Amino acid sequence: MLVPFAFIGGLPLIQRIEAATNVVIWDMSSPFADTFNVANRAGWMPVPRDIVALEADPPKASSDPGYYGREYSFKGDAVVESRRLTAVFRSATGRVVIYSKADETLPGGSTPGKESRGRKILEVEVIPFQTNGQPARISHCEILRNAGDEAALEVSYSARGSKDVSAVFSFGKTEIVEVKPGSKLKGIRLFSPVEYGVVPGFVGDDLIFDPAKYPSADALCIPPENLFLGLLQGEDNLLVMTWPNGKQQLKLGLINQSQGKRRFESIDFDNDGQSLYLAALSAPGIWHREELKPGYLEKDVASQWKRPFPAKWITQLDEAGVKTRFAFRESKGQVWRGVPGSYSYPVWFDGTDAFYHLSKKVPPKGESLIYFLEGQDTPDSVSTPVDIMKATLGRPMSEGVLDIAGRKLRTHHRRGGDGVHRACTCGCTEVIQAVFEAGEEVAQKKGVEEALNDMIYFVQHHVARIDEYRRFADDLVKLLETKSSSAPEMKAFIENLETIAQQISQEYNVQKENMKSPEYTSELTRQTMALTSRKDPKNLKAYMELLKAWRAMGGAQDYVLAQCHTITRKLDQEAGYGGVADPKAVALAEEVRARCRLALRNPDGYEIWADY
Repeated sequence: MLVPFAFIGGLPLIQRIEAATNVVIWDMSSPFADTFNVANRAGWMPVPRDIVALEADPPKASSDPGYYGREYSFKGDAVVESRRLTAVFRSATGRVVIYSKADETLPGGSTPGKESRGRKILEVEVIPFQTNGQPARISHCEILRNAGDEAALEVSYSARGSKDVSAVFSFGKTEIVEVKPGSKLKGIRLFSPVEYGVVPGFVGDDLIFDPAKYPSADALCIPPENLFLGLLQGEDNLLVMTWPNGKQQLKLGLINQSQGKRRFESIDFDNDGQSLYLAALSAPGIWHREELKPGYLEKDVASQWKRPFPAKWITQLDEAGVKTRFAFRESKGQVWRGVPGSYSYPVWFDGTDAFYHLSKKVPPKGESLIYFLEGQDTPDSVSTPVDIMKATLGRPMSEGVLDIAGRKLRTHHRRGGDGVHRACTCGCTEVIQAVFEAGEEVAQKKGVEEALNDMIYFVQHHVARIDEYRRFADDLVKLLETKSSSAPEMKAFIENLETIAQQISQEYNVQKENMKSPEYTSELTRQTMALTSRKDPKNLKAYMELLKAWRAMGGAQDYVLAQCHTITRKLDQEAGYGGVADPKAVALAEEVRARCRLALRNPDGYEIWADY
């Protein structure tokens, strides 16, 4: 029935199915060959949504309940195709091969053409871990849903000497693939040429795993924190992985390429009985590696890379000895930071062109990876990794990862709602200085008092924030001391974290005398207000001495607070990077990083804030 049916209406059925349906299930009619061109569909047959269409007399069959409930039997390997991807189920190897389609609606009007069907992004191998390395094959594919907008296949796997396992692969109109494991399936292995792995941190900095930094390792155990990004070879594709909360484990397998170059070849995922979601995002230059050469120092340098579409593009650079995330701004400008001070903001766009201006404070060291996680004026046709996470994990769980509330800066402004800003010691003393220079300290006594109250409010909250960091560090050191005695095999890892955490109390103790006390602040306030009681030519000179005292105290507090933030972010990073050799260390790293994120929430403007 299918042969004549395929040409009804003057167009081949394949063309009409592609034009009219968002998701199509195909039967290749034969197994996947060793050499395969996904654009060559000779012999492919579409599986109709209503199986009774395959009966000799479909109208009669549709009215007879005796024909319903039969299962479609694939003659060859199964293929699922949407407008974003093509997935081929290779029965002989037990792998699902995913081909990404370029998005024809991207800005710039790129037209990928038929060759876009043949760009292999990912191979998914469902691994029954109990097989001791025995290869598995796909023994059966059952269609659970074939609705035109959605498709789901339950795929059974067999391996010599082990029980059969299964997983359900679900597809929709987007690039997202869900892999839901059966009750006996413990692991999923992904094969893809990953050049860099990214564990995003929305409070704090991202962890970026570079295989070149692990020359002798066969695998890395990395924190499984709901979202993982693989920057794929060629800079035109991203792999996005998401999963719900649980006890999942994530391991990156490494290989050597030609000329000794290292690369991540595989991703092993212990699923904890829960779904894994995959998405391949494709666009020319969707990520970029920029080598930071010495010639980049103290000059504007245009990158050869151009952003393919608007988004919140980010990179990591070295600031104050810590890798720091910088978002690309829309124009060139300056920035003031608590530890390094003022410098030219290091990355920005001019149209689609990307620019760097690196300095001694943010030096050209190593390389800069440019990628995006979130949208910013991004076209509707472009999905971001955060979009994928929200679509797969739901907004409540995604909000816990993104922590939008925790990324909001806290205010130290007593009258910020009234438009009184720069209530720091330097800002308020500058305002009061102008009053004394004009000789109006008596007439504007009330204004001076209000400015002093603003400054006192600021100082009190500044010191309270420092105390938060001190409590965090003290509690963390106690935790690490307990872990050290119970896990001697992680001694070096734990001692490194403990040393970093102790730096917070060390910085505080060094500057404690310079930060002064509440009583000292009260005395400065009393002396400043005393100068407003009567007009005197010596008032300005006397105030300028008080100004130095105010600013010395405030500067010490600013410095300690910025150092607390920098040290906490360094601790967060070292925990993530330092535990890659041992799954037990990863569990401790997750606990340490969770505490770091709580401490880093809602910083003030004087902290080295990674999100800008």
